[in-house]
Amino acid sequence: MPGFVDEAQVHVKAGDGGAGSVSFRREAHVAKGGPDGGDGGNGGDVWLVATGDRASLLAFKDHPHRRAGDGRHGQGKQRHGARGEDLEVPVPAGTIVRAPDGSILVDLVEAGHRWMAARGGRGGRGNARFLSNRRRAPAFAEQGEPGGECWYNLELKLLADVALVGFPNAGKSTLISRVSAARPKIGDYPFTTLVPNLGVVRLGSPGNETEFVLADVPGLVEGASEGRGLGHRFLRHVERARVIVVLVDLGPSAERHPSGQVAVLMEELRRYQPELVDRPRLVVGSKADLAGGGGGDPGFHPDLVISAVTGEGIPMLIGKMARLVVDARAVGRVEPMNTVVHRPIAEEVEITRNDDGSFVVGGRPALRAVALNDLTDSQATEYVQDRLRRLGVERMLVRAGARDGDVVHLGQLTFTYHRDQQGLGVPDVASREVLGMQGGTSRAASRRLTRRERSGKTGTGGAAGGAAGVPSRDGPGRGSTR
Repeated sequence: MPGFVDEAQVHVKAGDGGAGSVSFRREAHVAKGGPDGGDGGNGGDVWLVATGDRASLLAFKDHPHRRAGDGRHGQGKQRHGARGEDLEVPVPAGTIVRAPDGSILVDLVEAGHRWMAARGGRGGRGNARFLSNRRRAPAFAEQGEPGGECWYNLELKLLADVALVGFPNAGKSTLISRVSAARPKIGDYPFTTLVPNLGVVRLGSPGNETEFVLADVPGLVEGASEGRGLGHRFLRHVERARVIVVLVDLGPSAERHPSGQVAVLMEELRRYQPELVDRPRLVVGSKADLAGGGGGDPGFHPDLVISAVTGEGIPMLIGKMARLVVDARAVGRVEPMNTVVHRPIAEEVEITRNDDGSFVVGGRPALRAVALNDLTDSQATEYVQDRLRRLGVERMLVRAGARDGDVVHLGQLTFTYHRDQQGLGVPDVASREVLGMQGGTSRAASRRLTRRERSGKTGTGGAAGGAAGVPSRDGPGRGSTR
């Protein structure tokens, strides 16, 4: 199997969501048309799909990056953006997906199994979605969410019906080339085979034939279960086999006598995974043309003795392997050795504290609440304040121990926490000059007061509050609470 790769890394990036549109209906003879900005389209997802058309992870060796399509932006006249195109990444059946920390995320055992590796970002809502009795002309819209991205470690465990296990130079490659169309590298020295080889074996007449996949696993040595001689990389390809054929070298150049070879190989299988010892197996002596019988070992009792060079015993071996495979298929397929773990995407708001004493507000809902195109707009500020209050960000900051003057990070925004004696609340219009990102001058400081504000009915002195004062782009970052 030239170019066989059983370990690789892949970087997946889902599509970003499209931005919502800020637009107002402008039409002849239609007064006060109102907002009509459309929503942005969702970004495309990235899926890993198991397929039988791939036998290796070679496609990820030099090109590990995969990206789905982005969502289109919304437009006026309530025209919504198109959804980004999903991306299906084919992987060989039997691929295990691991997180960067090594934990197993999913085991794609059979062809057709799918797993979402990265979720596309949601599209932003247009200003038409923010129309209410209080906001008759919203001049702001949501930005699209960025798509998820992550690195994954891919590990392939071959799906074969029969696995050939033996010491180096035991004749495994010669055997698979004899019974199938596989053409592995063959040599008269140990470790000729460095990667597994697969071959398809057919027995019977057309229409009534038995077909199974035979795997030539690279030679094992004593201590393979502990990683010696790349043992772990080779032994994992035996895990999913229904039948194990232990190939014993009967030639005079063998370093161990036949019974000793069987003992060492079975012990390595047991140490690596005890369940492998209970699988159906055949003990076959090879190289019968060089040494007859049991190779001069009275303690060796094989199920069959063959010669891949002369063809002695080959038809009988194929028949026995076919019968064991049929029986194993009737009992049921080999279950994956690793449990598939499903982890829900966290949707709650989280508060963490940095070493420097600042607080970080995380979580998808909180980040989406501030993803507006213009935080300097007074109506946008009111909306974000209300959203954070309903999400409980203010209460969570208080419980986390936030005090006046503490720095709070929310996405790419940074502002100063402030709480007065009247508790938590949403800042009113007159107190917005204290809101905003660090640096700059607030627009609210220079705006004209309304008649209600001039009469003093708003109570601006006690209403300056907001545990998570929503930043505007111009004001000095500080929030307040009522």
